[in-house]
Amino acid sequence: MTQSHPRISKAVIPAAGLGTRFLPATKATPKEMLPVVDKPAIQYVVEEAVSAGLDDVLMVTGRNKRPLEDHFDRNYELESALEKKGDAKRLAKVQESSDLATMHYVRQGDPRGLGHAVLCAAPHVGNEPFAVLLGDDLIDPRDPLLQRMIEVQELYGGSVVALMEVAPEQIHLYGCAAVETTPDRDVVKVSGLVEKPEPADAPSNYAIIGRYVLDPAVFDVLRETEPGRGGEIQLTDALQLLAQDEKIGGPVHGVVFKGRRYDTGDRGDYLRAIVRLACEREDLGPDFRSWLRSYVTEEM
Repeated sequence: MTQSHPRISKAVIPAAGLGTRFLPATKATPKEMLPVVDKPAIQYVVEEAVSAGLDDVLMVTGRNKRPLEDHFDRNYELESALEKKGDAKRLAKVQESSDLATMHYVRQGDPRGLGHAVLCAAPHVGNEPFAVLLGDDLIDPRDPLLQRMIEVQELYGGSVVALMEVAPEQIHLYGCAAVETTPDRDVVKVSGLVEKPEPADAPSNYAIIGRYVLDPAVFDVLRETEPGRGGEIQLTDALQLLAQDEKIGGPVHGVVFKGRRYDTGDRGDYLRAIVRLACEREDLGPDFRSWLRSYVTEEM
C-alpha cells in the first residue's frame, strides 16, 4: 500500500569548500563560480533543483563566497546598460539567474565536513524532508535524477541517495553502499554505507554521487556524529546509522543512476564537461565540433 509522506519543497546546496584543486583560479573566485561554457557551475545545480519543483534554495557558504550571492541577485546597473543598448538577449540571460528561485544563505563558520554543512541547514529546513545537491556533480537535465529520487522518497519515506556503478579501482574515491534489490529495477535498499573504502573492503561498486533526499531525522543524528574520515563530520556516517535502524528516521534507499553526469570537481573532468556541453549546444555545437574534429585529427 502506498504511503503518504510530506511533499519536499526545499533544496540545500553546500558551497563552502575552498576549491584547492583549482588553485590559483579559486584563490579569489569561488570554485562554484567557475564557468561551464557560459554559466557558472552553481547555476546548473540551482536550475536542476527548480526543475524538480524545489524553488526554495538554501546555500551553505563560507568565507569569500559573496560572489555566489551576487550572481543570484539583481544587477540593476548592468541590466540598465543592456536595456539602453537594446540587447534583450543578454538582458534575459542576466535576469534569468536572479529569477530562478527564492534564495537563502547561511555561513558554515568552520569547515567541518559535508555532514556539518548539512546540519547548518536545520533551522531553515525544519521538520520536513529536503534535498541536498552537491555543486561538483552536474546532472544532465535530460536525465531527471532528482525527480526520481523525490518520487522514491514519497513512496518509501526515509532518505534516498543517488548511486552510480563505478569500476572497483575507483570506489575509494566515493562513499560506498551495501544494497539489497527491490521490485523497482532502478531502486535498491541500502543496508550499510562506508566512506571511501579500499577496493578490497568495499561492500559493492555502488558509489554515492552528489544528490540526496533526506529525512529531517538526519539532523539529530548529525548532532551526535563524531568526526570521521579526514577529521570531518561525514554525512555518510549519519546515513549509515539511519540505514541500520529504521526506527530513527525510516529506511534508506538508493536510486541507481545510469544517465549523463558531469564531474566539475576534478580538473580533467571539468574540461571534459565543458567540451561535452559545448558540443551539444545549438548555438556553439556545429562550429565547435568541426574545429574539435580538425584539432584531434591534426594532433593524432
